[in-house]
Amino acid sequence: MPSKAPDRAGGVIVLMARTKNPHIDVPVSDPQAQSPPGLVVTVIGMLIALWCLGFAVVNLVFEISGHFASGAYAHYTSGISVMNWLVVGLKVVGAAVALLSIARRPRLVSPAVVTVLVWAAFATLAVYGLGSVAEAVGMGLGLIGGIDQIDMASIGYVLFFLAAAVGYGVLAISYSRRHPRGKGLAVLAAAALAGPAAARMAAAWAA
Repeated sequence: MPSKAPDRAGGVIVLMARTKNPHIDVPVSDPQAQSPPGLVVTVIGMLIALWCLGFAVVNLVFEISGHFASGAYAHYTSGISVMNWLVVGLKVVGAAVALLSIARRPRLVSPAVVTVLVWAAFATLAVYGLGSVAEAVGMGLGLIGGIDQIDMASIGYVLFFLAAAVGYGVLAISYSRRHPRGKGLAVLAAAALAGPAAARMAAAWAA
C-alpha cells in the first residue's frame, strides 16, 4: 500500500511506495532434502535390494527343501523353521529400506523413519561383519578354536556381509546428507542396534 509523506523542500506531497520484501512470498524449500541421489548411490541401492531378496530366496529354498530336516540339526528343525521365516521377513524389509533410501520423496514413510531404518541396517551388518572378522583373527591367533576352521566358504560369507554393510553405509550417509534434519536419529538408531550386538559378540568371545 502506498503512503503519503510531506516533502520538506517544497511542501509537495509525494507518494512513497513501500518496497515489497522479495522473499516474503517465496516458498521455503530445502533443496538438499528434495534432491535425488546420484547415479552411483542409486545403483548401490538397487544392488543392496537385490542382495536382500536373493539372500531371502536362499532361506526359502532351505525351508521348502527341508535342508535342516536331517543331519546334526534335525532335532532343531522347528526352531530353525521359525528363524528362517523371520529372516526372510527381515531381508524383505531390508530390501524395502534400500529402495526407500534412494527414492526422491517417499509418500508412505517419513524421512525420519527411513533415516532410522537405513542406519539401523548399516549398524547391524557392520557389527556382525566386524565381529566375524574379530572371531577369525582370534582363530588365527589360537585364542578361540583353530585356524583350520577357516575355509574359503566362511571367508566368502564374511565378505558377503561386509559388502552389504558398506553398501548400507553409503546409502545411510547419502540419505542423511539429503535429509540433514535426521542426523540425531541416525546416531540413535546406530547406537541402539550396534550396542546390544557388540555386547552379544563380546559375550560369545568371552565364552
